[in-house]
Amino acid sequence: MHHVVALALPGVVALDLAIPAQVFGAPGSPGLYRFSVCAAEAGPVTTSTRFDLVAPHGLEVLAAADTIIVPGYAPHDPPVPAVIEALRAAAARGARLVSVCTGAFALAAAGLLDGRRATTHWLDAPDLAHRYPAVDVDPAPLYITAGSVLTSAGFTAGIDLCLHLVREDLGADTAAELARLLVVPAHREANQAQYISQPLPTDSTGMADVCAWALQHLDHSLTVADLARRASLSPRSFARRFTAETGTTPLRWINAQRLQHARRLLETTDLNVEEIARRTGLGTATNLRLHLAREAQTTPTAYRRAFQRLPAAERRSRQRREPEVVT
Repeated sequence: MHHVVALALPGVVALDLAIPAQVFGAPGSPGLYRFSVCAAEAGPVTTSTRFDLVAPHGLEVLAAADTIIVPGYAPHDPPVPAVIEALRAAAARGARLVSVCTGAFALAAAGLLDGRRATTHWLDAPDLAHRYPAVDVDPAPLYITAGSVLTSAGFTAGIDLCLHLVREDLGADTAAELARLLVVPAHREANQAQYISQPLPTDSTGMADVCAWALQHLDHSLTVADLARRASLSPRSFARRFTAETGTTPLRWINAQRLQHARRLLETTDLNVEEIARRTGLGTATNLRLHLAREAQTTPTAYRRAFQRLPAAERRSRQRREPEVVT
């Protein structure tokens, strides 16, 4: 039996814990697995939704676990030293280490993400990058596999990662049957983008003003040098400071903003793809299609069909009101 253990830290996100419990421990889950829940000490554990759950085991069960899953938790402070040591010992003996959502903060605190590419909920990615600069934080994918260490994005992306584990262990047919039981897609690619809105920096270092200016000039060719001049910094200093504040590079942030604006126009207007590409700085309809396919595994037509939420009359009104980008 492959022993899967979920480690519930104080402030554990109940949904993040329920996902691996359902996949690996509920009736109908593959028979290969044995599922347990542990905590730093056996007993009650607080959740982020203000009720307690009871962990029947302490850290001793991690010593024999084949896969250890750390659900998200808040606040994202480093776990107590005993938890850090147990995670490091498990990694040293070759156990598979998995985080759901902000569980990545615990793996990072243990040094298990150093030098690795990792993800978490897009909203918390800048904090993860700031606290643990040795981690290559990518806020876009649903999940990332880095050897025996795997991380996932927020909440239901944990389902995708858990089904990926089943697929790797038992094959595609077993994973597909389990997905059918859970009434979820059988397979979403790991690099499918989270539907995220990149936040603006909010502190007083000048990044927020530069970002606000960039958003008004998305239809222009924007370089790091352009943004650095607005901030009165050298390109190198600007790129370093920008990455520290946002968890991503300036050019990746700009591309994300362009794609986010394109999504917004697809949702709320009847503008054709060529005009949307022009207004967002993506250049051509072909380029917009390529970006949307790579980042969200979809096409403009399919995205518009899935997400367009305004009646046609209101879309036309919104289109007439849509301002040209300020030059």
